[in-house]
Amino acid sequence: MPIQYEYRYMSEPTQKLEIWCAGKDWCPVTATATLIGKKWHTVVLHRLLDNGPLGFNALKDEVGGISSKVLSDVLEDLEQKQLINREIVNEKPVRVEYSLTDVGESLESVIMEMADWGQEHLMPAATEDSSIA
Repeated sequence: MPIQYEYRYMSEPTQKLEIWCAGKDWCPVTATATLIGKKWHTVVLHRLLDNGPLGFNALKDEVGGISSKVLSDVLEDLEQKQLINREIVNEKPVRVEYSLTDVGESLESVIMEMADWGQEHLMPAATEDSSIA
């Protein structure tokens, strides 16, 4: 059963999202991981934080290594979770632009801490096949 959690940014409620959490007791770490823990979610949020609003192809270029289908699925999921906005820009040709919602922007400190931690503790793998098992 989803549990409502009131997101707070700058000590003011912004909106409530229903977030699933395993177990009897609600856990903010589990709930946050459920919200952004999929492979490409934080990468997309990070690129939008760094670059501001982007069209689909520009975002795909910024993310790198993601297929159009997977990016489309990620964007749909993040929009459904109310972390990004999808706006149709009425230009010739018509295009779609993606930007962060206020709740999405409030994840900036979390995502930047991940970037800082990675910079301090990780280095590129010697080969593309190298990974931690």
